[in-house]
Amino acid sequence: MTTPRVRVRFAPSPTGYLHVGGARTAIFNWLFARRMGGDFLLRVEDTDQARYDANALVELIADLKWLGLDWDEGPEKGGPHEPYFQSQRLPLYQAAARRMLDDGHAYPCFCTSERLEELREQQKVNNLPAGYDRRCRNLPADVAAQRVADGEKHVVRLKAPFHGETVFTDLIRGPISYQNRVLDDMVLLKGDGFPTYHLANVVDDHDMLITHVLRGDEWIPSTPRHILIYKALGYEPPVFCHLPVILAEGGGKLSKRKGAASVGDYRELGYLPEAMVNFLSLLGWSPGEDLEFMERDVLVEKFTLERIHPKSAVFDEKKLEWLNGQYFLRRDAAFFLPLVKPLWAKAGIEVDALPEAYLLHCIALLKDRSKRLTDFTDSLYFFRDPDSYEEKARQKQFGEGSAPLLESLISVIEGVADYSAASIETAYKAFAESNARKVGELIHPTRLAISGMPYGPGLYELMDALGKDTVLRRMKIAVEKISAGF
Repeated sequence: MTTPRVRVRFAPSPTGYLHVGGARTAIFNWLFARRMGGDFLLRVEDTDQARYDANALVELIADLKWLGLDWDEGPEKGGPHEPYFQSQRLPLYQAAARRMLDDGHAYPCFCTSERLEELREQQKVNNLPAGYDRRCRNLPADVAAQRVADGEKHVVRLKAPFHGETVFTDLIRGPISYQNRVLDDMVLLKGDGFPTYHLANVVDDHDMLITHVLRGDEWIPSTPRHILIYKALGYEPPVFCHLPVILAEGGGKLSKRKGAASVGDYRELGYLPEAMVNFLSLLGWSPGEDLEFMERDVLVEKFTLERIHPKSAVFDEKKLEWLNGQYFLRRDAAFFLPLVKPLWAKAGIEVDALPEAYLLHCIALLKDRSKRLTDFTDSLYFFRDPDSYEEKARQKQFGEGSAPLLESLISVIEGVADYSAASIETAYKAFAESNARKVGELIHPTRLAISGMPYGPGLYELMDALGKDTVLRRMKIAVEKISAGF
């Protein structure tokens, strides 16, 4: 017997932004498909038309592309199981519901929304379990059929068994069982002819030959209901693997209130997609070695479902920033050029008028000290004179005696014939030694004068990049401002 080709899917609902939890689910599915030489499908679950957001769909697809999660079948790609939008697959779900009705696994329910609301209130007042009371379940078949034929509004409900248990095996948790008496007769097909998530999910996974379902552990309580639908339709269930929840650092579910929680947020904050994929891959999965930094090909090579663990994972933003920095260290300046130019242009720098060699040199000086792309926007001093000085540094470095010191250093720089980082360093050290000063006493006020910032790339390299004339001009401006008391 041959093992079927691995086929997995990511099936988001376009009702809002792509949460990092959803992105982690997509990444695990993608990694597993690539590791096994299988197929990764993108399916859009848009049956909730009231909450459907066309802009959210555009952003969702853009986020997946940004993460580099290319899909083999789905929107923009097509495939043998088209269409990949559930709203365009209604006949399939309606046919499945009719089969379940004909086979006695489902029944029409004519209860109005008013009656269901009244039922919920009664259950709440009497401290009874919530759920449908199965009033329409035992309607005579001919009566129910006539009411349907008369056009009476109704939904189709699952006829869940009263006795026994429903068992399924989760790949990372083992066997999970539910007593059938706690499973309600959930709605399969709504009154408008649209399916609920549960019916559409099962029908599509079967039709699209999905072999493994990797999804968040919040879907565990729904899985026994899905198993009942699989059985009623005569379908073989896929392998289930429910992924651990992602928690905020302070505890509790990750949300907007507890920090940025969407992929788009982190893109705007200046993280690289490679780092994001690397980081999210480690939330609930381990390669089994002392590895954290892993390029995409290594992640694919090492990924196995067996190494996913059920314990909740904590979203450690410091670790994400560290990983991002590791990618900065390993990428060359040319990699960053198309990413950084738009940021500098947005800040008002006419980057297209500058030599590319100069831009690359600036990036090379900055990238190893940067943790996020947005850090590059702190470096506009490469392109224009500072119009202010960081306040704490100004109070510390531009006090009494700083103007004469800067004037002396101006003379030192003017005397450097072969202007280069090495020559400037030699001249500064010689001045410090002959004046019984520490080199740091020269570096800090010089940096502040030429950049307005107390930190940045190596001072001598920065002075070399800016050029002698620019450095002297900025130092003279600083002397004037210090002398004038700002």
